[in-house]
Amino acid sequence: MKITKYSFLALIVTLFLSACEKEFLDTFPTTAVAATDALASTQNAYAALNGMHRIMYTQYDVQGQAGEGSNNIFRDLMGEDIVYPLASGSTGLIGFLRWQSHRNVNDASLRYMYRFYYRLISNANVLINGIDATPGPEADRKIIKGQALAYRAWAHFQLVQLWGKRYNAGSPNNQEGVPLLLTNTLEGQARTSVEEVYTQINKDLDEAITLLAGYTRAGTAAKSNINVNVAQGFKARVALTQQNWAAAATAAAASRQGVALMDTTAYVAGFNTVNNPEWIWGSRQIDDHNTFFYSYFAYISANFNSTVLRTQPRAINATLWEAISASDVRKKLWDKTGATVPVPPGGARVPYQNKKFLSQSSSSSVGDVPLMRAAEMYLIEAEAKARSGDNAGAQAALFALVKVRDRKAVQSTNTGQALIDEIMFNRRIELWGEGFRFTDLKRLNLPLNRNGIPNHLTALITVRDIPAGDPQWEWLFPQDELNTNKAIVQNPL
Repeated sequence: MKITKYSFLALIVTLFLSACEKEFLDTFPTTAVAATDALASTQNAYAALNGMHRIMYTQYDVQGQAGEGSNNIFRDLMGEDIVYPLASGSTGLIGFLRWQSHRNVNDASLRYMYRFYYRLISNANVLINGIDATPGPEADRKIIKGQALAYRAWAHFQLVQLWGKRYNAGSPNNQEGVPLLLTNTLEGQARTSVEEVYTQINKDLDEAITLLAGYTRAGTAAKSNINVNVAQGFKARVALTQQNWAAAATAAAASRQGVALMDTTAYVAGFNTVNNPEWIWGSRQIDDHNTFFYSYFAYISANFNSTVLRTQPRAINATLWEAISASDVRKKLWDKTGATVPVPPGGARVPYQNKKFLSQSSSSSVGDVPLMRAAEMYLIEAEAKARSGDNAGAQAALFALVKVRDRKAVQSTNTGQALIDEIMFNRRIELWGEGFRFTDLKRLNLPLNRNGIPNHLTALITVRDIPAGDPQWEWLFPQDELNTNKAIVQNPL
């Protein structure tokens, strides 16, 4: 990675300073500042860290670029569970649905995603490499550095999952990964092996977990910050991807410590607020920062009045929905007829229509973005234990979640592959629209199979099958990166 004109110039970074000492996330200035200013005091460094939280949902170059929320949609559109049901109407983001955008070096959204993660890494590097000498309380320096390390690890993890080949625990993993950026430089960086990238990710996370121990988040936007639970959740995701089952189960259990699952009322309320007790990490969007057609909710919600939702509402794979128990509250997040969905004025109603995500209103796309929930951690623990042969442990972890979702549920007696299949089914319905399906298929070396989905228009999607291991599972590096970084090697076309 080369820090180019489209992300950072020298050590000028997109860090946002605030004059307030408290509730840093309640106000977001928009000017970039020099690293020296950001590191003048821990108060300034906190404000710079606040700028990183803001990057997670800020408006970028064009519509559909709304921080990590948009990235979640891009990845899920490449799976088989989000459906575009209409033959006519808006086809916004269809490039990902058709497996085209990630293989087009000039695609604006591909370029945006690449920049997005390295922007976070660059900002994190300023704090990581400079905070130890910053005037202020040592406790504050630890919190700032811990969060910056967690951000750097998470961003590298997102990048290597997309642009690198899948991690295979049975191999050396010396395949090309992504540039590993630990210090900011104007020199183009070559790709680092997948193994080395994961080694650094784990190193950063281990240090972050140590530094964040005892840190308690506070304020109205507390869950936008990264605490030890979030860092442990990152560790669980990484370990699951590396097929390190024991570490994944342990970290997942630690991540959800002290976090309650939401009740059924909260579950059907629209997945739009960090005040939900189950959310471990999420982006709180301030009401007066309405990004309109740049928002996550402008592309995934049931009710916001955007063309892409009004004329082409999102639906769930009908086969998947039909398999959900009638007594399971998760079935209520979609409507088989569309009749009960709060559509925007003039909005279409379609079978199996989404109402999981609700924006503030039809005229406001404001909504908090879910980034990590306790439910995911139960599912990680269950999957990790099932794949390691601990059937009883997996059954218990799965039931701890399912019994809250389905009042008639009983603990599974499945073992082996049948138990794994049950867990993965629950993962698909629980995490629909939250950005996991593409990476799940890739990490498990599974093919894309969109055949037999009754409400998916094959003429619209064009791509139904992608074999496991196909080169198309690796994203192409943007042309801008190739032009400015001569050290980069492109993925096979």
